[in-house]
Amino acid sequence: MTLNPREKIRAFVREQLASADAGADFADSDSLFVSGRLDSASAVQFVVFLETEFGVDFAEQGFDVTQIDSVDAMADLVAQCAGSDVRA
Repeated sequence: MTLNPREKIRAFVREQLASADAGADFADSDSLFVSGRLDSASAVQFVVFLETEFGVDFAEQGFDVTQIDSVDAMADLVAQCAGSDVRA
C-alpha cells in the first residue's frame, strides 16, 4: 500500500513530534512551528523531507515558516508545486 502525499506528511510529522517529545496528538491544521511545538532544527528536517520526497524547491520559490507550519500548509505547498490536489 502506497501512502498518498498527505499521509506521508502526517507520518513524518508524527515521527518529528515523537523525536522532539512534543506529544503525538495533532490535527492537520495544528501549528507546529509558530506555536513553538517544534524548533528551527526540526524546520530544516521538514524542508529536506519536502524537497526529497516531493520535489519542492525552496531555493526557487523562497521559504516562509508558515509554508510548513501544519500538515494542511505542507499539503497545499506540495499540491501547488506538483499541480495536484493532496488535500484528501
